[in-house]
Amino acid sequence: MASQLIVPAEKSHMHLDTTEIDEELEALEGYVVDPSRYSNQASQLKTSADGRYVLIPQPLDMPNDPLNWSNSRKGLIMAIIAYIALLADYTGGTAIVTVIPQSMEWGLSQESVQRAVVGNLFTIGACGLFVVPLASYFGRWSVTLVFQCVMLGTCAWSAAATSFRSYLAARIINGFFCSVGQGGALMWIKDLFFFHQHPQIINYVEFSIILSPYLGPLVSSFIVSEVNWRWAFWVCTILAGVGLVAVFFLDETLFDRKSPPPSRGSYISRLVGLQQAKAPSKDFVQCMARPVVAITKIPVLFILIYYFLNFAWVIGVNTTIGIWLTNFYQFSTRGIGYFYFFGIVGCLIGWFAGHFLHDAVGRFYTQRHSGRLDPEARLIITYPATLICCASLIILGLAFEKHWHYMVIAVFAAVQCVGVMIVTTAINAYLLDCYPEGSGEVGAWVTASRNWAGFMATYIQIDWVVHLGPAKALGIQAAITFGSLCFMLFLQIYGKRMRQWQGRMVFGKK
Repeated sequence: MASQLIVPAEKSHMHLDTTEIDEELEALEGYVVDPSRYSNQASQLKTSADGRYVLIPQPLDMPNDPLNWSNSRKGLIMAIIAYIALLADYTGGTAIVTVIPQSMEWGLSQESVQRAVVGNLFTIGACGLFVVPLASYFGRWSVTLVFQCVMLGTCAWSAAATSFRSYLAARIINGFFCSVGQGGALMWIKDLFFFHQHPQIINYVEFSIILSPYLGPLVSSFIVSEVNWRWAFWVCTILAGVGLVAVFFLDETLFDRKSPPPSRGSYISRLVGLQQAKAPSKDFVQCMARPVVAITKIPVLFILIYYFLNFAWVIGVNTTIGIWLTNFYQFSTRGIGYFYFFGIVGCLIGWFAGHFLHDAVGRFYTQRHSGRLDPEARLIITYPATLICCASLIILGLAFEKHWHYMVIAVFAAVQCVGVMIVTTAINAYLLDCYPEGSGEVGAWVTASRNWAGFMATYIQIDWVVHLGPAKALGIQAAITFGSLCFMLFLQIYGKRMRQWQGRMVFGKK
C-alpha cells in the first residue's frame, strides 16, 4: 500500500544514514506521519521528540542542515521574518490614515491622494514574485538584507516628501521592496521546519501579516491626531530600521539537501550571497522563471482565485468602516483609531483558534486514513471559516444600511478577521504540502493574490456601496465568497488527481 511505503523498494536495504523519505512522492501520494505505519526496514527513521511523528523530510547527519538547528535559533529567525512581514501592510495601513491631511496640505482631492495607497498595494503583491526567484539564486539572507535596506530608505522618503509626485513614487517603490517577509515567509518555514510543524508556524507568521493592516491605522490615527501625518511615516522608518538591524541576526537557510555543501562559508559570504550564488549548478534565468512554473499548476491557480474572492472583501470592509464611522457615527480620528482594535481582537482569536484547529483536523484525518495525511485535508477547515466570512458580510451590510449600533460593526468585522485568519493558514499549509519543492513560489503567489485583491477592492468598494447601498453590495460580496467554495470542493474531490496528472514543479537544474 502507498500509505505503508516509506522508502522506494530499491532503497529498502540501505542503512539509516542513507535512508530518506522521498518528500515529493509523499506530496503526491499522501504524507505518512504515523511511525507505526512504516515498514520494518525504515524503523530507524528519525521521529519527533515525543515519538508521534516521523520527521519529513529526514534531517541529514550534519550540523549545516537547518533542520538540525536548535528550536531557539529557528524561533528567532521566524520571529524576525514575522516582524519584517508585518511591516509591509503596517506602512500600507498608515497611508490610509494620512490621506485626508495630505490632501489638505497639497490641495488635492482625497481620491487623487488615494492613488498612492492603491499603487503601494499593487507593488506589495508583486514584490514576492521577484523576492523568491532571487532568493533561489543568491540565498534568502542577502535578498532580505537588500530589500529591507530599500524599504527603510523609502519609508524615510515618504515622511520627507514635499510634493504628491514625490510621495507617490516613494509609496510605489516602497511596496515593491517592503514585502520581502510576506512573499518569502513560506520558503523560510520550509527550510527550517518539518512537515508536521508547518501549520502552527504558518499560523504564527500569518497572524502578524493579517494583523498589520489593522495595526497600522490604529497606531497612525493617534499619531496624526496629536502631531502630523509625517510623524506616522517617521515611526514606520524607525520600525523599518529595527527590522534592518534584526536582519543581521538571521542566517542563510538555503540548503541543497541532495548535494550538501562541505562548508557554510563565512558570515560575510553568506550575508552578501556569494556563498549561495557560486554554486555551479544554478542558472539565473531558470531561477527567475520559477513563479511562472508554479502558476501553471491547477491547484495553485484555484487556491489563488478562491483566496482573491475572499480576502478582497476584508479590505473592502476596512475601506468602508472609516467612512461610515465618520459620516454616520461622527467618529473622530482618535475614535477611529480606538475602533481598529476590532482587527487586533479578531486576529488574536483567529490565531488562537487556528493553533488548535489545524492540528486537530490533521489528527482526525490521519486516524481515519491509516496514518496518511493528504494535502487536501488541510482544506477541510476552510468550509466553516468561509461561512463565517459570509455571515459577517451579510450582518455588516445590514448594520451599515440600517445604522445599527457601532459595536455590531466592531463585533462582526472582528468575526470576519477570525474567518480569514483561519482560511489563510489553511491554504498556505495546503500549497506547502502539495508543492514542497516550490514553497517560496506558492507563498509569493498567495501574497500577490491577497494584495491584488486589496488593490481591486480599494478601487471599487466605495462606489459599489454608494451605488447599491451597503446591504446589497456586501450581500453580493457574501454570495461571491460562498460561491468561491466551489474551488475548495473541486480540489477536495479532484485535487489529488490533478496533482498526479500534472506532476511536480520542475524548475530545471538547481
